[in-house]
Amino acid sequence: MTPDDGMTPDDDLTTVRVDQFFPHPPAKVWRALTDPDLLVHWQMPGAEGFRLEVGHVYRMTSVPRPNADFSGVVEVRVLAYDIERMLSVRWADADRANRADWTITWTLEQEGRGTRLFLVHEGFDPDDPAQLMARKIMDGGWRGHVLPALGQTLERLR
Repeated sequence: MTPDDGMTPDDDLTTVRVDQFFPHPPAKVWRALTDPDLLVHWQMPGAEGFRLEVGHVYRMTSVPRPNADFSGVVEVRVLAYDIERMLSVRWADADRANRADWTITWTLEQEGRGTRLFLVHEGFDPDDPAQLMARKIMDGGWRGHVLPALGQTLERLR
């Protein structure tokens, strides 16, 4: 860790944690998290293959990142859900030679008239430089692109 990498000694290098408040009720946020027609507006291409069913598998595509050992194709498996409260999925690189194998859990909590959405993206190997690069990229992506795009989707949703 260096002062330029944006990390502090207290950071858990195995996990990205983000929480975001949305001024929308949990039912609306849940819909944006689980409706395939809405997922395509804020997640990667291929998200339209999502189905809220434990064990369901689909693929999403993104830009390959050789420096992070990412092929550009992620295989997603629905692990668990509790309607309007929690959704957990496994993301694994479709190229099994790559070590990307993470769990992403979304937890929704009502906060006033809105929803506090917690994201936990875990499973990064802190001893693998490519995994640390993937963590840095994913942390920035969740904060700078994905959650703002989710917010825009929610704003457009009636």
